[in-house]
Amino acid sequence: MRVVILGAGAVGLTVAAKLSTVCDVHAVCRRRHADAVRERGFLMTGIWGEGTCRFACSESLPDGEAADYYIITAKSTDTETICREYADALCGREVVSLQNGIGNEEIIARYTDRVIGGMIITGFEWRGDGAVHVSVEAAPMKLGRFPGGLDGPVERLVSLIRDAGMNVEATDAIRSDLWSKTLYNCALNPLGALTGVPYGSLADPHAWRIVAGIVCEAFRVAEAEGVRLPWNAADDYLSYLRDVQLPATAAHHSSMLQDLRAGRKTEIDFLNGAVIARGTRHGIPVPYNICITEQIRFRERLGQGGG
Repeated sequence: MRVVILGAGAVGLTVAAKLSTVCDVHAVCRRRHADAVRERGFLMTGIWGEGTCRFACSESLPDGEAADYYIITAKSTDTETICREYADALCGREVVSLQNGIGNEEIIARYTDRVIGGMIITGFEWRGDGAVHVSVEAAPMKLGRFPGGLDGPVERLVSLIRDAGMNVEATDAIRSDLWSKTLYNCALNPLGALTGVPYGSLADPHAWRIVAGIVCEAFRVAEAEGVRLPWNAADDYLSYLRDVQLPATAAHHSSMLQDLRAGRKTEIDFLNGAVIARGTRHGIPVPYNICITEQIRFRERLGQGGG
């Protein structure tokens, strides 16, 4: 089986490394990481194992190389660009989104009718070019046909990923899983970025009031979107976030914090920004999400020389 990973950053390269033990993998990534992997292999440490892995890695995908699965792991802000660049390769193929936020699958669906949604809540930290440390894992990876259902290609991919040693489950309700992860990311990612603290510190009562406000609004929007979440009410999810997810990722720092420090555009439009857009569509007030989103956009402008 052949798998191509497009927009491979820390997540994509690490998944490629694991998959390289059970199938043919080609990762498309930035030049400095491709050069490092070609020269001395990909270095992985942490809870997914430690060692050096070798697999095909380049800045672009060679013409004429087809794959059984294309997995997009790029930041959500790059999804449209990647799909446009590789439109011919993706057309009619199985394409997987293993990304943050709401809206990536809808973008991919404009380029292929075979979309698989993916959810992953795992901490990946750069330790140099072509080197990643896997720090935390809050839940198994979930894969399902988007917008809903299960079929043979999904189950075969789940088996392949499981054979590679990753914790993964098939689901027939991937929209629910994507929104569940979005609740987590909306609650912690931007606030952790603005304050510069690890997620565990956000259990402080003052921070938690903001977290609760963001979650309650997002929960109402998800319900209006017709998404059946695993929790009956926002308070039920907040208990799960505080008692299960937060302890599992207490030492993790927000990926959005890394983007702000590097002067990069964040994924806020696919997280809290997506809650705002859908809340507006349904007439649901979302002041907490608006406030946190505007603060992140302000920080983005400062980092890019604006303001």
